[in-house]
Amino acid sequence: MTIVFLIFLIACGQPVASPPPTSVPQRTPVVRPVTPPADPGRLALRATPPPSAAPLLAERRAQVEQALARAEPLMLLEGLNAAQQTAWQLAVADERVRQALATADGRLVRSEVFGVYPLGPADDALAGDVCRDRTCYRVELYDYARDRTVIAVVDPQTGRVHRVTSLDDAQPTIVPRHLLDLAAQIALAAPEVRAELGLPPDQQMIQQPQMKVQFQATVCERSRHLCTAPIFVWGERALWVIVDLVDYTIVGLRWTDLGASSRRPVTEQRLQDDVVTAQFCDRATDVRRDGWSLRYLLTSTDGLRIEDVRFNDRPVLRSAKLVDVHISYSQQEGFGYSDALGCPAFSAAAVVAWDGPQIEPIRAANGVDGFALVQRFRSEFWPTPCNYAYRQRYEFYQDGSFRIVFVSEGRGCGNDGMYRPVMRIALAEDRYAFAEWTGAGWRDWTTEGWQVQHDTTAYTPEGYQYRVTNASRHGWYIAPGRGQFNDGGRGDNAYLYAVRGDVDRDEGESDLPTLGDCCNTDERQGPERFLTPPESLEYEPLVIWYVPQLKNSDTPGAEYCWADSILQDGVFVPRVWPCAAGPLFVPIGGN
Repeated sequence: MTIVFLIFLIACGQPVASPPPTSVPQRTPVVRPVTPPADPGRLALRATPPPSAAPLLAERRAQVEQALARAEPLMLLEGLNAAQQTAWQLAVADERVRQALATADGRLVRSEVFGVYPLGPADDALAGDVCRDRTCYRVELYDYARDRTVIAVVDPQTGRVHRVTSLDDAQPTIVPRHLLDLAAQIALAAPEVRAELGLPPDQQMIQQPQMKVQFQATVCERSRHLCTAPIFVWGERALWVIVDLVDYTIVGLRWTDLGASSRRPVTEQRLQDDVVTAQFCDRATDVRRDGWSLRYLLTSTDGLRIEDVRFNDRPVLRSAKLVDVHISYSQQEGFGYSDALGCPAFSAAAVVAWDGPQIEPIRAANGVDGFALVQRFRSEFWPTPCNYAYRQRYEFYQDGSFRIVFVSEGRGCGNDGMYRPVMRIALAEDRYAFAEWTGAGWRDWTTEGWQVQHDTTAYTPEGYQYRVTNASRHGWYIAPGRGQFNDGGRGDNAYLYAVRGDVDRDEGESDLPTLGDCCNTDERQGPERFLTPPESLEYEPLVIWYVPQLKNSDTPGAEYCWADSILQDGVFVPRVWPCAAGPLFVPIGGN
């Protein structure tokens, strides 16, 4: 059996932030008509291998740390002649090069000399006449933090750097051999690769004479990191493994036929979109855990929907989902967005899922254990300005309580934004009475209506604001967020709409288009349309619409619903100050 190993270059570009628009934007999402392959592949856990599995990685990290401490670009090229050595030394000492590789406050980012090449006829436009009849060199340096290539034209004989050019969203032509070896070692250390190949790969596999190395320009569109794709060729099939050379992890992997691999390269975005579309989009997945059972699916525009939720086989919810996220900016009247969340393909969602739902163990503030079903959504260029990231969390506890949570991770188009996520919660098929706490007792709502949480809202000693009960006095207390959930939330300030929810009429049960206006600051958030004319709520099927209001802030020490990029180990990484909101449902009568 012959295994062939190849490496394909994957290049990623750092986005340039756009200023916020000056008028009401028309946000037109791109409909992505992607048909995933029969085997869409698998997304990896993004774990960095231990030093024992990838010794080149420990060496690499030490080299990067030393270069940053010296405030110099990393230089690991071998086999250079004296003129090439002089050329790169002149280049990295040039003030223009140093400025191109530094932040605004003068700190050097992670950078590296990728190549030193004699100028040829194709470089005439770059060099001009300064190197005519002279041997000049093209020194290519790569800025890992901003995905930038810096090119210096150097004349070693005169000791001059004639020209310095910076190219954003561009990568050097050739990736140095030591980085390809590192990528191969990271791939070989990944348990996902071992599982796919059915045997433990080792470094010896790529050191045999029959192993081949190729390079092909493609894209790693979302991470905006320099990546490579080691490819294991096994018979008539090839296993692509996308490796991130900034975070030192694998993104994911996919098998392709050899003919198909040359026609349609496997890239980060294609792999993520294909896996999410094939495994989670409009395809129900069952969960049974801690006494709970439910189904979930990723919708086209209504986020992650859960349905047929039961606890100890007792019906709890018909469905729950996130219909929209309204974002308004107070300093510009009428300016904002309505974001739909959903699948990356065959979808009009503006903020899409990059991976599938995850299940996490959790513990409530009262010590009760449970689990959370979590789905993340991100704009392509987050956390740069005018891009967004969100999380949905469905929390289920062993005592029968549950919480439906929205999380914003910023960053948005300004520091005066208000997020209003529109949640729809359809209780299980039964007939309910809905009541609010007045401070002295429970008052039933006889007809549909809405109410907003405010500073003078009354709560029970346990923190409950509402109660839902059936004729048998089973049901739920509802506790809105007031900062008590230890998740960073500072209070929901939520609009709640209690709406009759007869099964035979679809008032938001199926996928909805954008609901309501992005920028209304009152109860007109979309669900109010289902209150006209108000109908009876006296022991009727019930749908609760819940719309928190979360004000962002970039004030140092008090950031909220905010994200920024910070320099860490020479590259920019997101720093997030999330905001969370959502009601807790506590069972009544042994539910």
